[in-house]
Amino acid sequence: MGWFMAPEYWLSRLVFQRALAVVYLVAFLGAALQFRALIGERGMLPVPRFVARVPFRRAPSVFQLHYSDRFFAVWAWSGCAVSAALVAGLDRQLPLWGCMVLWLVPWALYLSIVNVGQTWYAFGWESLLLEVGFLAVFLGNDEVAPPIVVLLLLRWLLFRVEFGAGLIKMRGDACWRKLTCLDHHHETQPMPGPLSWFFHHLPKPLHRVEVAANHVTQLVVPVLLFTPQPIATAAAALMVLTQLWLVLSGNFSWLNWITIVIALSAIEFPTTAPDVPGTPLWYEVVVLAVATGLVALSYRPARNLVSSRQVMNRSFDPLHLVNTYGAFGSVSRLRHEVVIEGTADEVPREDSDWREYEFKGKPGDVRHWPRQFAPYHLRLDWMLWFVGLSPSYAGAWFTGLMERLLENDRDTLRLLRSSPFPKDAPPRYVRARLYRYRYTTWRELRETGACWQRTYLREFMPPTRLDRPVARSR
Repeated sequence: MGWFMAPEYWLSRLVFQRALAVVYLVAFLGAALQFRALIGERGMLPVPRFVARVPFRRAPSVFQLHYSDRFFAVWAWSGCAVSAALVAGLDRQLPLWGCMVLWLVPWALYLSIVNVGQTWYAFGWESLLLEVGFLAVFLGNDEVAPPIVVLLLLRWLLFRVEFGAGLIKMRGDACWRKLTCLDHHHETQPMPGPLSWFFHHLPKPLHRVEVAANHVTQLVVPVLLFTPQPIATAAAALMVLTQLWLVLSGNFSWLNWITIVIALSAIEFPTTAPDVPGTPLWYEVVVLAVATGLVALSYRPARNLVSSRQVMNRSFDPLHLVNTYGAFGSVSRLRHEVVIEGTADEVPREDSDWREYEFKGKPGDVRHWPRQFAPYHLRLDWMLWFVGLSPSYAGAWFTGLMERLLENDRDTLRLLRSSPFPKDAPPRYVRARLYRYRYTTWRELRETGACWQRTYLREFMPPTRLDRPVARSR
């Protein structure tokens, strides 16, 4: 079937596959390095406790059958190894069926992790990586030209990512319609980057232009993905540029990077396609069957797009095959941060020697300039941002965090930038306090060297020690 293949996209496929393998590698690396404190046997939300109450059909995962920290570590590091092999191009050295199996492996490995990751893996880009990764299984290698139906499904996915994000903004916070959201967003976003302070201090008229350009990119340009070339290439390239702008303005894990990866599949690079043999009939049948199933599964995400009650970042099946996406339907006007402190004093008083824990990505010491972490995902720092928005996000994991700080738990401390207590001398009490943070002005920055200014608001969790019941956050 001549219509089935698109040989002019062979370089697009190659670039897409290598870039996707890099994202996979970052995701598995984050899982391997952070899981013990978050979902391990002694973690804040242990996997064994989760699988005991959630059936396999709702959360299919190998860890439903067996879990140990050693087994999870082998699983995650195996994902790193397979991802590295894909970055190196091992799939191009295998027969077509072997290439498909190899691309299926990281998808299956990561699905097992996401489906037991609970709160720590409830971010939209987890499902996005799984959806993209599943489509990558059917793109083939040098034995066949890229199948046009898979390329169209990738464009449909990119359309949902961008258009869904645009609609949720227009339907959500009025500041998006008034073009004023960026007056606040760079200051209140989950994890500012090293340039976020400067983005915040751009002239307000430029912020209006940024928001307007964002609306065009997310609500108009995605439609052009389904037009003939070179218009579709221009549309995808514009999305790449927009995402790179977002990369500069903040730390959004691999959300921007995976969106760029998808957009690369729609760009037709000016090159000569190599000659490829005929397409095996079995391959055409498999690809068309899978595409038909994914189109059928697209009904609920498509209905969500046009719904006045649109939701974002929702999976409609336990395999995360076709999902709905969106980001920042509302923008906070104020930044509230939970600051955790400990003391070694026998009796906790207000004038005790309270020492502050420093986290890698979230604001703490007002003189610590934000660092670049994306595409790496600091899961604990992100969740603490949510807790600053509302105490309702501080579930069992937050009290678990406080308990582990009281124990000087090694795996938990590895998630932090620094602990104020020696390894052999844990704090006797810990507490949590809520502060309002704001960026300093140019003058304040010059005078104090601090990029943040903070104001104490209230107690979030009272002084707590291990031999007392852990108090509820309020």
